Order: sequence, then structure tokens, then C-alpha cells
Amino acid sequence: MLAAMTPDQISDVSREAVMTLLIVGGPLMMVALVVGILVALFQALTSIQEVTLTFVPKILAVFLVMIVVMPFMASRIGSFTQDLFARMTVNPTPEAAAGVEQTAP
Repeated sequence: MLAAMTPDQISDVSREAVMTLLIVGGPLMMVALVVGILVALFQALTSIQEVTLTFVPKILAVFLVMIVVMPFMASRIGSFTQDLFARMTVNPTPEAAAGVEQTAP
């Protein structure tokens, strides 16, 4: 039986989820930002206004960076998931620890 979470535990898990999201997605977003700025600068300097020119370099750069950082991303997400499951089993409420059945409202 899974135990109900306290507001503090919910806040901690939410904070860790957002931080994990930022850490895992951050490198990809930064690469897309830098490549986008460089392509925009190139377009402004050369007066080339091709719409597809902005997408192709970003897609390629993000894909290459994703291949490089995939082990880190998988490790970080796996660690977060294991921590989340560990919290479910280690932190029961006092009622669950005493063996009292909880009923849904």
C-alpha cells in the first residue's frame, strides 16, 4: 500500500522534478539558443532570409548534443526515478506504519 504524501514531501518532489528537468533539458536548450542566435546573425549579415535555414542547423546541433549527453540524461532521470520510488516505500504515514487501512474519501 502506498502512503499519502505530506505537503512538504510534495513540495520536495516537485522541486526535485523541476530541477531534474532543467538539468536534463538545459544543455539541449542552450545549444538551440546559441545556434539560433548564430544563424540569425549570419542571416542578418548576409541578408539571406531563408526560413528553413533556421531550423536545419538547430535540429542537427540539438540531435548531436543529445547523442553526446544521452548517458548523463539517462543516469540523471534514472536516479530521480529510483529516488522517487524509494520515497514511496521508505516514508509511510504513521497510519500505514501501524497497519491501519486508509479509505478513500
